[in-house]
Formats: sequence, structure tokens, C-alpha cells
Amino acid sequence: MDWYFKVLSNYATFSGRAHRREFWMFTLVNLILFGVLHVVDRIIGWHTLSLLYELLVLVPSLAVQVRRLHDTDRSWRWLLLLLFPVIGWLALLAFYSQQGTPQENRFGPEPKLFA
Repeated sequence: MDWYFKVLSNYATFSGRAHRREFWMFTLVNLILFGVLHVVDRIIGWHTLSLLYELLVLVPSLAVQVRRLHDTDRSWRWLLLLLFPVIGWLALLAFYSQQGTPQENRFGPEPKLFA
């Protein structure tokens, strides 16, 4: 849960780099929480809890995606691949899964040193 709260505490930080573990742990906890809220929504007949949660974590999610791309030495513009269903999503999935550059790059020092 520390990784999840680390991303939330840097909710609007689009500079720097995010380690692979930081990104994937945030994504995992985010999916689990969304799933639980979605089930609760279905049980009580509402459709607002999961939507409200997704709106609340939209900016932190985008920020950690940008920082993850920075770790692989790519700019935020690669997020535009989200506009291309399936092919763009798969390309971003591959980028997010890659190991970051092992030394300082144009976006900052290696995040492992601060993890």
C-alpha cells in the first residue's frame, strides 16, 4: 500500500521518473479498489462510487503514467497512444513493462536510488 500512497501523495507531479514497481503496484491497488467499489455499486443499485473514485484518481494515474514513460526515456506525448484502441494500448503496456534507463536520463536520476 505504500506505493499506492506514494503515487497519491505526488498526485500532480508530472516531472521525474517512476520505478516499475511504483507504477504496477499503484495500478494493481487501483484496479482492486475500483472492482470492489463497482461490486458495491451493483449491490446497492448506485453507479456513482466507482465513477467518483475513478475521477478522483484520474490525475494521479496520468501523473504516474507520465513518470513511468520518463523512466524509459520517453516524453508524455507517448500517452497519445491511448487514443488508438488496442494497438496503442499494447504499445504503452510494453513501454510500462520495460526496465527504466539504469542511469540518469533527461528526466532525472534513477528512481531506484530513492525507493
